[in-house]
This record gives sequence, structure tokens and C-alpha cells, in this order.
Amino acid sequence: MKQILLPILFCLGFTAPVLAEDVSPIPRLPALVETISVSGLGKVTLTPDRVIFTVGVQTTAPTVEDAVNQNNAKIAKVIAALKNAKATDEEIRTSNFSIYPQQEYKEGQAPRVTGYQVSNDVTVTRDQVGDAGKLLQAAISAGVNQASGLTFTVSDQTRGRDAALKKAFDDARAKAEVLAQAAQRSLGRAISITEGTAPQTPPQPMLRTMAVMESKVSDVPVSQGTEELSFTVSVIFELR
Repeated sequence: MKQILLPILFCLGFTAPVLAEDVSPIPRLPALVETISVSGLGKVTLTPDRVIFTVGVQTTAPTVEDAVNQNNAKIAKVIAALKNAKATDEEIRTSNFSIYPQQEYKEGQAPRVTGYQVSNDVTVTRDQVGDAGKLLQAAISAGVNQASGLTFTVSDQTRGRDAALKKAFDDARAKAEVLAQAAQRSLGRAISITEGTAPQTPPQPMLRTMAVMESKVSDVPVSQGTEELSFTVSVIFELR
């Protein structure tokens, strides 16, 4: 009997490779930083080193031409007197020129022009504050009959800035320390500092309106006083 050999088939099992799990660590969120936000104010008092004043001439005449011509002649004398008192061209500038009709009003009638008023003002800016009285005297003697103000100011607003900003920061830290202690916490580092603005002390108005004065007057007595500059900062501190 012939033996028939049947092939024996072996089924080899293949297992799909197992993918390794992603075991990279989950990023940790940064710890929440508790903060406190405060603002501080720093002030410095400076002596002004610049004087600014405006003087002018007002004239009236029946016609525009006459009013302007009269005004031109008078303001030219004022400017010449200022320059004679050592004011330079750069320190003198025209700040206003106006023409207004003078009108007469009667009931039931249209307004009637009776003349014209011309005003010409010049503003003087001088860095030698001690010359203020002398310059005013010169302008008044030359025919000035109106003025809009006399102001003393600090020409360089950065003067004292560094000291004032440090005072503002110290003020903010002092407030933050008080609040931190009240919350039974301690104060950490400053995380954010932002410079702000603070209302400035307005310039001191000295003269508002001046009537016609005698041609010979003494130097106008003036005093520059002091000017206060203010700076603010907003600071965020870390709480511990």
C-alpha cells in the first residue's frame, strides 16, 4: 500500500506589534502667582527758571485802516523797547492779532458799525527770571495797555524726575506692605512697574488785565516762587 504523505501545514501566528504608550510627562501648569497692585505718588519742588508773559496794545478808530495803523505803530514801540531791554527775537513772538467791529444797537434798527478795535499781543519767554520786572517795565513804558498773564515755570521738566519717581515707587511699596501685613502675608518682588501721570500744579497767574499806565514806571515787582512736579507709578508686587 502506497503511503501518501500529506503536507502538514503549520500556521505560524503573528501578533501585531504593540505600540508603546506615550509616557511623556504631562506639562505642569505654573503655580498661580498671587499679587497686589498699588499706585504711588512722588513730588518734587523746584525753583522756576523761565518766565513767560503776554502784553499787548489795543486801539480803536473809526476805520479799520486807522485802527490797524495806530496799533502797528504802538506795538512796534513795545517790541523795540523789549529788545532794548535785552529780549531777543527768539524770545518775542506774536501770539494774537484781532480786529473787531464796534457796533451800536438800537431797538428796531440793524446794528451800525461805529468803529473798529484792533488788538495785537506778543508773548515773551525768557530763561532769566530775574529780568521779568525789567522787561515788563519796558513794555508798559512803551505803551502796553493790556496783559493776559505772567507765569513762572520750569523749563526742563526732567529736573527732579529721577528723585520723584523713586519717591513714587517707595510710596507704592509702603502701601503694599501695609496691605500685605493686614492680610497676614509678606511682600515679594515687584513684577510690573508702570509710570503714570499726575495732575501738575497750574502755573501761577500774576497779571490778568492791565489798565493804561504812566509812561514812566518803576520795575514791576515779581517773585517766581516755586513749582511742584508730580509723578505716579503703578506697581504689581508678588504676595507670599
